[in-house]
Amino acid sequence: MGKPVKKTKEIKIKIGLDEDNVPVKMQWKSDDAKQVKWSESKAMLLSLFEPETKDTLKIDLWTTKMQVGEMDRMMYQTFRGLADTYYKATQNRELAIEMQKFVQYFGEKTEVIPKAE
Repeated sequence: MGKPVKKTKEIKIKIGLDEDNVPVKMQWKSDDAKQVKWSESKAMLLSLFEPETKDTLKIDLWTTKMQVGEMDRMMYQTFRGLADTYYKATQNRELAIEMQKFVQYFGEKTEVIPKAE
């Protein structure tokens, strides 16, 4: 059994919608002492694993101000982070390396990073 909860933290997200329920403004803050004001964001990806059903619940939102180049950069950085997280959680080096190869390919194809020589 896991350790008991000693304290909790809260992250808040506000989504401003237009008349068609399309996100036009996104803000977030944490009750952490370092993050006291609302911070602007153009996009968010949230995944929550449901232990009973073994399903992943996802919320992917972006504002009308998010540009394609910015989405390419966000996805590149997200994929890169996912590969690192996967390795830390599983120690599956072989698959993590394969994931990083895709990250490199994606970054080059979207021109987020220069092509490797």
